[in-house]
Amino acid sequence: MDRKQHWEQIYTTKVSDSVSWFQEHADQSVRLIHNTGLGKDAAIIDVGGGASKLVDDLIAEGYADLTVLDLSASALTVAKQRLGKQAGVTHWIEGDITCAELPLHRFDIWHDRAVFHFLTDAADRQAYVEQVMRAVRPGGHVIIATFGEDGPKKCSGLPVMRYRPETLHAEFGEAFHLVRHEKEAHNTPSGAVQQFVYCYCRMCDI
Repeated sequence: MDRKQHWEQIYTTKVSDSVSWFQEHADQSVRLIHNTGLGKDAAIIDVGGGASKLVDDLIAEGYADLTVLDLSASALTVAKQRLGKQAGVTHWIEGDITCAELPLHRFDIWHDRAVFHFLTDAADRQAYVEQVMRAVRPGGHVIIATFGEDGPKKCSGLPVMRYRPETLHAEFGEAFHLVRHEKEAHNTPSGAVQQFVYCYCRMCDI
């Protein structure tokens, strides 16, 4: 089963608020987006956003230029149906982040909670970083959250990478200035605790 088939199966067989990564409100992500200091007209992409409620939180706060990208059409459908008419204010992209066609220097903020750690192949990680460098404007903001070094070794039946802040930042390289990093003890719907690490970087001006 390829990656897309895997995630389509997840979102057609499980209720979206029962999966381990579910958050009723993406408070830490929203706070980090606030900390960029950008206005409500900032162009934001949520990579792997799928059925995540981050888009709901951002719409409620008045952000007006939102894009959600996910490999799973079923996950995107969950979010669209949940938002109803409000879904029309968001741009939805179904695609694999390692090869999706993204516009050049389109986004002010790139957000990813729990996609990058699924890229266990070095070539996929390099392709991801190249996508960030293409799609985020020079000087833009990049927020990446992955499992921490003491996080799970697998998620949704798939192997994952685990990171310390410095090893996560190293995947992106000198073109990205690490502004801050934070931890999160995520309480899953089943009652387990998963350790995440968040890295907030600025892209260097070209």
